[in-house]
Amino acid sequence: MTAEPRAAAPPAAAPPAAGRGRGTLRRLLPAVLPHRRTAAHTAAACLVDQAALVLLVTWLAHTVGRAVTERTAPGAGTLACLAGLVLLRSAATWRQMDLSHDLAYRILAELRVRVYDGTARSAPARIAGRRSGDLAATAMSDIEALEFFYAHAVAQLLASAAVFAAGSAVLAWLEPWLLAAVLPAAGALVLHTLLGTRARTARGDRTRAAAAALSADTVDTVDGIRELLAYGALPGRRARLADRGAALAAAQRDEARHDGVFAAAQDVLVALALVGVVGCAAHLGDGSLGGAWTPAVPALALAVLAPVASCADALRQAGTLRASAARVLAAAGAPCSAPPAADPVPLPAGPLGLRLRDVHFDYGGRPVLRGVDLTVPPGRTLALVGASGAGKTSLAHLVARFWDPSRGTVELLPADGGDAVDVRRVADGELRRAVALVGQDNALLHGTLRDNLLLAAPEADEALLDRVVRRCGVDRTAAALPEGLDSPVGERGATLSGGQRARIALARALLTGPRVLVLDEATAHVDAAGDAELAEALAGTDEGRTTVVVAHRPATIRRAGHIAVLEGGRVVEQGTWDELRGSGGALDRVLGAVVPGARTGG
Repeated sequence: MTAEPRAAAPPAAAPPAAGRGRGTLRRLLPAVLPHRRTAAHTAAACLVDQAALVLLVTWLAHTVGRAVTERTAPGAGTLACLAGLVLLRSAATWRQMDLSHDLAYRILAELRVRVYDGTARSAPARIAGRRSGDLAATAMSDIEALEFFYAHAVAQLLASAAVFAAGSAVLAWLEPWLLAAVLPAAGALVLHTLLGTRARTARGDRTRAAAAALSADTVDTVDGIRELLAYGALPGRRARLADRGAALAAAQRDEARHDGVFAAAQDVLVALALVGVVGCAAHLGDGSLGGAWTPAVPALALAVLAPVASCADALRQAGTLRASAARVLAAAGAPCSAPPAADPVPLPAGPLGLRLRDVHFDYGGRPVLRGVDLTVPPGRTLALVGASGAGKTSLAHLVARFWDPSRGTVELLPADGGDAVDVRRVADGELRRAVALVGQDNALLHGTLRDNLLLAAPEADEALLDRVVRRCGVDRTAAALPEGLDSPVGERGATLSGGQRARIALARALLTGPRVLVLDEATAHVDAAGDAELAEALAGTDEGRTTVVVAHRPATIRRAGHIAVLEGGRVVEQGTWDELRGSGGALDRVLGAVVPGARTGG
């Protein structure tokens, strides 16, 4: 019998279909509310910036027109005002950039925390099968893409609308017919942008998906570089990365090509509007508009349309932003696989046993556990046995409450015979202190050996740490490292063997002093001698602890006081080693599948 395959995990939640919801970007706005004061100051600075530019351009054109038509040099007051507008716009631009980026990066930092919380809340159900590179792309590049939305789009849209309204009012006051050239151009700019939204969204989807695929393959390649070198598979992997890069480049080129067409059409619309305004001003130059206003009116029209063009450009980028926003919001809002207890109850003191009553569980409609009934009295050790896919890991995850059963209950039993406590009614923090799970894949975090050992029990003193380290054989691992427990272990513990990582994971769990310990193939990477050594370490630190061992080695199974055999999602056989081995029952079938012909002994 081997470890359950990864296929037994829930179906991976597919990366969100970015950009499909029209309200996706609107759902980003509530993140601004805690920073509404800064957002208001940003919008005000942007308004001053744009208004100062319009006033500067118009006044300057009017001054030049007056100098040409009336042969009157600008006075000192006019020059001082123009210089003041230049300084005002410079200060407003600096202030707007400073505030907008401060606002954006604060919100992005909060979004990263929300994505992390969503990933942790929904793990492992929704991240099973999701590649770490894809998750990293959401946490990093997708969030970074939203910087434009928070730093520029919102404030720019508000300020541009105000400037356009005010500028149009001035044009109407000068000559209502001028609006006949300005308003259609502004409407065409916005309409042209909105009509292409769906196509831009689809292109943004393709670009973000290609970027996520490249990120995922890159992370996989870095993680497996030794295996790729060992088997001569690096050239093939390099070709795969090149294909991923080419796909991303093609998606980016497609976006850039359409963006170029959009920008050209935008420039044409602005130019046509300017021609219309110039023509109107020329025909009205006989007195309806003063000679100085003849050059000032086109300058005003151009200054008024420029913010509209910038807004259209911001809306154009909404396709890519919507794709990123959908991925970020899906990750941040992922449903909890094990909702927190609404009214948590405290666990009683002392040893705890375990009881499963009529437990059913399925992955997307595919039944895995079908009515499991199982009791482990406090202080006892149960070996959970079964062929691959029998549901052992699923049951272990239910005990640790990584997710909840679709029917039935998982309960903790007090040693004093008091009422059983459903794990769904226990606060998560208290449950994690009471129940510890050590799996087969024992990834370590980047940091020192000591950091990884104290991950769940940072308050553990040196005496306890030394005792547990010695019992689990981690002291030998530390002795072989240059700085002992303070030696870096590399990303995911890459500098250590699988057996060393297993010992560290077991020691880490024991440091928390769990009252229920679940070992899901935890010693699969340890040889038989090491397995026996770790079993001795567990026996020396049990102190009334209840242990559930998902095992495949006959020696490990034999050491358990009680054995339960899973077949087809049900417990089909229970008893001691002497009662079950050699009886021709389920345990013999499972062990016979691993050790053909072995019917007795172990």
